[in-house]
Amino acid sequence: MASRRKKANRPLWHPSLWGSWSLVFVLWLLSFLPMAAKQRFGRWLGRLLAGKLKSRAKVVDANLVACMPELSKDARAELLQDTFVASARGFLESTHAWWRDMAPYCATASVSGTEHLEEAKARGQGVLLIGGHYSIFDFALPLIACHLDQPGYMYRPNNNPVIDRMIERGRRRHFNIRPFTKRELRPMLSYLKEGGQVWFACDQDFGKKSELFAPFFGVNAGCITSPSYIARESGAAVICVSHLRMPDGRYRVVFSPIRQGFGEDPQQDAETWNRFIETTIREQPDQYLWLHKRFKTRPEGAVSIY
Repeated sequence: MASRRKKANRPLWHPSLWGSWSLVFVLWLLSFLPMAAKQRFGRWLGRLLAGKLKSRAKVVDANLVACMPELSKDARAELLQDTFVASARGFLESTHAWWRDMAPYCATASVSGTEHLEEAKARGQGVLLIGGHYSIFDFALPLIACHLDQPGYMYRPNNNPVIDRMIERGRRRHFNIRPFTKRELRPMLSYLKEGGQVWFACDQDFGKKSELFAPFFGVNAGCITSPSYIARESGAAVICVSHLRMPDGRYRVVFSPIRQGFGEDPQQDAETWNRFIETTIREQPDQYLWLHKRFKTRPEGAVSIY
């Protein structure tokens, strides 16, 4: 942990970061590939990584065993590979979002539930958008932000300052979007109270910061109560949002109806957004970030999944 902090505090042109700058340059070059080429390359890369990253493949398999026990061994192996392909494609799509023109994709994406979003904005106390880690995460940011008046998002800074600069500059160039770190809750609450809209993907395992457990595919998953606190303190309307790459290659964004009473009961709130994410995953199961150890934190006495 200390070495990570030391690296984060180094100047951007420190020799130890030259390798990171080389990686950024390669990714910038990849961003110029046509989208069809990105998709083909992502398919090849995902299949390669599924065979090379054995430890991460075991995480995916363990997640699928826990969440989809009805799958046969062969079906699970196919979904595992499809997950790596979807994630590789999503990473390449992110390079497009960081450096290339997103206007055509914002114009052609299928969007449903905008009437719920407009109703939430009309309330005048901001909108908290509860999202999840699907494979088009960074590519989805402008697809969502283009429907917002005062877009914002909550994020965790990358430990590598060069990579963090690349990601955050890429995100912030769209629609004057405003970022908030976990240490900026007060400014974010003020932003919401002024009518802003903030996207918060809170579906990962935060380790010791997990404050309760809620069912996710029937398995107790560690969750945080920050979304409930933010909604309660700001008075913002809460909407769940999903963003998927569809089989035909198009992109789809869905805004849910306003979640009435969100903020009153953290346990119920966690169950609400877990159910929404689960429903989305069941539609396109390869699109979720199964590479993450979603069940790293377990209830007392529960056996380890990994």
